[in-house]
Amino acid sequence: MGARGGKPGRCWALGSRFPLPHPTSAFPWQRSGDRRGVAMTTTAEHPYWPRSLLLPGYVAAKLPGWQCAGLVGAAAAALLVVGWLLGGARGGASRSHAHRLALGWFLMCAGIHGVLEGFFSLRHRDLPRATGLLADVWKEYAKADSRYMTSDDFTVAMETVTAWAWGPLSFLTFLALLRHHPARYILQLLVSLGQLYGDVLYFATEALAGWSHSDPRPLYFWGYFVGLNGVWVLVPCALLADSCRHLAAAQRTHDRPHHKSH
Repeated sequence: MGARGGKPGRCWALGSRFPLPHPTSAFPWQRSGDRRGVAMTTTAEHPYWPRSLLLPGYVAAKLPGWQCAGLVGAAAAALLVVGWLLGGARGGASRSHAHRLALGWFLMCAGIHGVLEGFFSLRHRDLPRATGLLADVWKEYAKADSRYMTSDDFTVAMETVTAWAWGPLSFLTFLALLRHHPARYILQLLVSLGQLYGDVLYFATEALAGWSHSDPRPLYFWGYFVGLNGVWVLVPCALLADSCRHLAAAQRTHDRPHHKSH
């Protein structure tokens, strides 16, 4: 701004001596021969929101979205079925259908957390440029949440904890439930609480950002973002209630006065 009385101010003088870069100047990562700059990048050569998002070096996924979703869905269903079948083979007569589903759930979580989220935890920085099946799967899901394309601090921290804590613990919970280990409901409570807490923060941070990172079309916002993540709210809530019921029953039994036999 100019100084009062029409005299040029100090900011103007500095600006004339050290001119600010023009908005269409090339970014440092652009080659000197490519000076279309922002005009080229902000035309959204990627499918993510907000449309002004800059992803230098972005490489589009090779697999179509329906194949990525189908492959992940098939793998998750296979793990769920394996857990269900193992629950019937080992002590199945004493297990309800709900507990057999819980076995499948924790085996499925171990696979998803360990493989998918483990991949993101290790490759998040170069994900926009990465190729391959797992990279394509994340590029498809990122249409519902572009924070996965930008190494967002919260998303990286949450997924790292999910991959390296809840993934192995999910498999440990599966084994404990399968073998009727005394600590099985403690593990079930711990993992379910961690999953629920992470998902609540995941939704809350995006809500505070104005839901600005998701493609507004129903498939991506309601199907991917709300629907898929909503499963990790509803199921952990049910498993938390189941854990509390069993642990409370065990504590009541422990607290009963024991009569010595004569």
